[in-house]
Amino acid sequence: MQGGSGFNAVPPAFDKSRVLDVKPLRSLKPIFPNANEAPPFVCPSPSGPFPPGYSPFYPFSMPPSSETPEVNQPEEPPTWTPPAAPAPIRSFRTPEMANGDVDQSGKEAGPSNSKKRSSSRTRGSTSSQKKEKRSKFELNPAIMTNYVVPISQVQRDDGSRDVVDCVLITFEGLRRRLSQLEDAKEVPSGLARRSDLRAANILMTKGFRTNMRKRIGVVPGVEIGDIFFFRMELCMVGLHSQSMGGIDWIGGKGSLDEEPLAVSIVSSGYYDDDAEDKDVLIYSGQGGAMTRDKPVGDQKLERGNLALERSMRRANEVRVIRGIRDVANPNAKIYVYDGLYVIQESWMEKGKSGANTFKYKLVRVPGQPEAFAVWKSIEKWKENVSSRPGLILPDLTSGAETIAVSLVNDIDDEKGPAYFTYCSTPKYSKTFAIVQSSYGCSCRKGCAAGDLNCACIRKNSGDLPYTANGVLVSRKPLVYECGPSCPCGPNCKIRVSQSGLKVRLEVFKTKDRGWGIRSYDPIRAGAFICEYTGEVIDKDRLKKKLQEGDNDEYIFDSSRSYEPFKWNYEPGLLGEEATNGASEDSDIPSPIIMTAKDFGNVARFINHSCNPNVFWQLVIYEENNESFLHIAFFAVRHIPPMVELTYDYGTLPQEGISNFESELPLGTGRSA
Repeated sequence: MQGGSGFNAVPPAFDKSRVLDVKPLRSLKPIFPNANEAPPFVCPSPSGPFPPGYSPFYPFSMPPSSETPEVNQPEEPPTWTPPAAPAPIRSFRTPEMANGDVDQSGKEAGPSNSKKRSSSRTRGSTSSQKKEKRSKFELNPAIMTNYVVPISQVQRDDGSRDVVDCVLITFEGLRRRLSQLEDAKEVPSGLARRSDLRAANILMTKGFRTNMRKRIGVVPGVEIGDIFFFRMELCMVGLHSQSMGGIDWIGGKGSLDEEPLAVSIVSSGYYDDDAEDKDVLIYSGQGGAMTRDKPVGDQKLERGNLALERSMRRANEVRVIRGIRDVANPNAKIYVYDGLYVIQESWMEKGKSGANTFKYKLVRVPGQPEAFAVWKSIEKWKENVSSRPGLILPDLTSGAETIAVSLVNDIDDEKGPAYFTYCSTPKYSKTFAIVQSSYGCSCRKGCAAGDLNCACIRKNSGDLPYTANGVLVSRKPLVYECGPSCPCGPNCKIRVSQSGLKVRLEVFKTKDRGWGIRSYDPIRAGAFICEYTGEVIDKDRLKKKLQEGDNDEYIFDSSRSYEPFKWNYEPGLLGEEATNGASEDSDIPSPIIMTAKDFGNVARFINHSCNPNVFWQLVIYEENNESFLHIAFFAVRHIPPMVELTYDYGTLPQEGISNFESELPLGTGRSA
């Protein structure tokens, strides 16, 4: 054929016997102009007109044809014009509004809308205050570039328990900080509002992850029963690399192993799975779901479905992660790693939609620690507490707490700990006020994040110390909460430690450490657990007790030396100055000593551990025109149900201690 477009011309002949040395194009390096050369934001229509210095993207760069060429007539090839300098990515972000906020509807806000929103600031915050608040979060590329990831390439490929903990704690710290910025409306416009996605993107870009090498079977550092509150956490630790897909596999087309094999699945209820049995899972294949573009269709034996089919024939183990509804947040799920399963059989059946669906029967490998089975047992105990084996008392607190605390012993015949009076608040003497009377806030509708007119927020360095769902953002020398004199009400976001227990706790008999405490509910990192209550005493009173032979085993002393650990977010990952990551160590004029021997609450049963999952944080708020300290316990990391809660009791300073001080007991003296 000789006619037609020039693009369809017959190519010239060439020698096919020649071996061409062609190297693949691996990457494209973007060009970014200097900051002072950045053009203003432009958002033209695809068809134009375009401002000077910009050219449209292909195919809109093709000049419109004025007339249709006749058939079999050669067409003049288009003339290519070199494009202008590329516009920087930041010029295509959503434009900033007057108060630095983003329209929640996702639409651009014009000048009139901007004026309207800026006039509705919370409680009359001034523009200077808003500017000061926003200036706290400025991305500094130099700081982000200089940040050194504390994980080697070997640890990226193959992790360990310490590395997994490091990745998850860093992810959570970063996510909480981003949530704090979102709550205060300080996130730069045009960036994603999902804190978990942003945190994961920042860390993955830096290579701050582990177990990147896909494998069948056990993932180093991840234990059966571990829980995750975000799908991205599964990706970060290499348990399941698909952020949305339910089936993860290795091999297949384009790899050395042409046969795909499944390595993990997530059963989260999106498909019609039969997931109630603790040892057997009937899992539905992927695909065929209705979308905007097509109706429900039959599933095909490809991709993940093919990988599951091949794994059944190979009999390789598959990791199973079960998604369970979060009682605290019904719209979210908690992901539980339930261990290794094998696929016994597969078939196809008609689903509820009428389409053909693949079904796979997975059976749990015997001899593994219980995980999902624990959740099923807890469901029964919550419905009928008397069904709990070894139950001694259904409520140890006798109604003092809003949530009952059960007492259980399924180890021996001991009927309970030594007698004590349960009290939900610490007992201070009138002379033990830490600071003088201070003014509270005047927020009548609750303290709002980012409101610098709130006195309590100003005491916390201008930030709300908790996220919107009550999770502590960062450890601090002191956290200020609203007190009884503040008019903001009991549901204020700065009263987290004053609202009592949030999870169902159980005091239980351990095998070798006396009595301990654990939770029926999952606890997320940074969540408030309980307060340490008892009688506040001074060192003279404690010395007198010891001289009288009273060996008090329930002492909390903030002046002890505690093993330092990093829990807060890394400022360098956000381009923030290191000064924004304030000290995590407590700093008060005088120590707080409390005995829970005669008066106390559930916290007196928390045992010691050198690798604790709980830490204490000093909290202060005003009571009866005086401010007193409180000892609040928060979760270091995500804690699965029925895992014992522990914290670091600390050690006495080695320098300058007297004979009296060397005899001081360390809490209950039990180590986990």
